[in-house]
Amino acid sequence: MELGMVGLGRMGANMARRLMRRGHRLVVYDRDPETVNQLQSEGAIPSASLRQLVEQLTPPRIVWLMLPAGEVTEETILELRLLMRAGDLLVDGGNTYFEDDLRRWHELQRFGIDYVDVGVSGGVWGLERGYCLMVGGEKAVVARLEPILRDLAPGLEAAPRTAGRTGQPQPCELGYLHCGPVGAGHFVKMVHNGVEYALMQAYAEGVDLLRAAAQAEPQRDWRYEFDIPAILELWRRGSVVGSWLLDLAAVATARDPDLAAFTGQVPDSGEGRWTVETAVQLGVSLPAISDSLFARFRSRRGNSYGEKLLSALREQFGGHREH
Repeated sequence: MELGMVGLGRMGANMARRLMRRGHRLVVYDRDPETVNQLQSEGAIPSASLRQLVEQLTPPRIVWLMLPAGEVTEETILELRLLMRAGDLLVDGGNTYFEDDLRRWHELQRFGIDYVDVGVSGGVWGLERGYCLMVGGEKAVVARLEPILRDLAPGLEAAPRTAGRTGQPQPCELGYLHCGPVGAGHFVKMVHNGVEYALMQAYAEGVDLLRAAAQAEPQRDWRYEFDIPAILELWRRGSVVGSWLLDLAAVATARDPDLAAFTGQVPDSGEGRWTVETAVQLGVSLPAISDSLFARFRSRRGNSYGEKLLSALREQFGGHREH
């Protein structure tokens, strides 16, 4: 298939590479010409502007955005709305708030331009591992994207098949899912990121307690100096708390046991706040997720070893810097 990719950051560039490796024709654009030149050297068709990108695609076009949520995405969609034509498809794969998807969909419908939202999880590792894709949109429109979604996703071999699932593998087993109408994909990704916050916070609090056991207190007759990297490595094998996040925690602490490269000031990029705000609207209790969000706020006023681990995990899976 043919796809226009706009935004060649940590994820967008690797998504383009993964698709090219699977035989798709990629036309690419980024405000940084160096990233465009790099993808061109790997087989992509370069564009110097959004107009040129649209002109180099065969109608009906598919343009996929991998941009930060907010103003830059809004400006890009506004410009593309004037360049694209009825029957074209615009895909937003950034971390967009689901209600923004609904507003954009209604606006683009007036011009006959289709819209799909895709929550993308996989971070900087997705090129080789594949991307978990949570998709929202009209059924017939999403069907147009099926070859792209299938080749971006990890595939059945990414995890053992769940007991009771037999026959032809379903898309969710391959790593992508049409979750519902427009906005549904980013809604599921919003909740996914809230769960991610809580999982990371649990690991952070656990290692803080392990570290605290080394403190000498006169009223206690015990004191333990635990090897944190070794314990995290141990938990990867046979433990019920095993996960990819735990794998990344083991990598980070093996490289830097004291996590000296991190301050522990943990940013939040929006999805956790949206998750908690939506829970308030729906009257759903999310104590673990909301506490993990508030812990990130607190981390900006002095830091623990666990908060350094949170920063290290964000860098491991997403390439996120602390500041």
